[in-house]
Amino acid sequence: MIIQENFLKKLRSAFDLNIYEVKIWTALLSRGIATAGELSDISNVPRSRSYDVLESLEKKGFVIMKLGKPIKYIAVQPEEVIKRVKERVKNSTEAKLTHLTNVKEDPLFREIELLFKTGIEHIDPTSLAGSIKGRENIYDHLDTMLQNAKKTVTIMTTPEDLLRQFDRLRLRFKKLKEKGVKIRIAAPASEEVKKRVNEIKQIADLRSINPIRGRFVIIDSKEILSVITDDKTTHENYDTAIWTNTPFFAHALETMFDFLWESKKV
Repeated sequence: MIIQENFLKKLRSAFDLNIYEVKIWTALLSRGIATAGELSDISNVPRSRSYDVLESLEKKGFVIMKLGKPIKYIAVQPEEVIKRVKERVKNSTEAKLTHLTNVKEDPLFREIELLFKTGIEHIDPTSLAGSIKGRENIYDHLDTMLQNAKKTVTIMTTPEDLLRQFDRLRLRFKKLKEKGVKIRIAAPASEEVKKRVNEIKQIADLRSINPIRGRFVIIDSKEILSVITDDKTTHENYDTAIWTNTPFFAHALETMFDFLWESKKV
């Protein structure tokens, strides 16, 4: 049986299986019922491994072992497999979330917090900088920065990124506004932004800065998240940002932003 590698990769990713598991499973799906030896021959999985692979698939709910001799295996209906995988993922996620919630109450967590605070005191503020790759990671880090905002959030961005930020972090921005944090956003105008300008202005001051394109966020005149790639030409997996905690540079950059912001005042 010849199955395209790309198809096998998609199945591995979707169902969290290793290469032997996905080969044995697809072989069994094509037969409906078969012995371990038959599946080994069809899938090109070593016979010595086919038994433990089938045992693993049985535990995960992908196959059923048929009683009798020789031992044969029956493929579970794919729709039922999806239900079982979803339930397993749900239970695993809930268990992990519960565990992480409980960890905060554990003395171990207080110890690692103490280690961090002790270590951070010895760091030169100018060395607090890091590179973040991938758009999802950038937004996750930005969300963390926003959580700590006390007074101001200053954003210069592109029209595309403005809408992505707004949709991804809308609740965070709303909470900041409710806390009295001043949020300013400068971005070039676009038809898409114009359609949602009233919605955006409910949580932030917004001004058009055509034709400048740039992406950075300043938190409380201290922290900067500066994206160094153009989101028009860069794939989201390769979007790259630099995070720095440098009040001196942050204040200088915010001063320049203020000058541009006032020049666009209507």
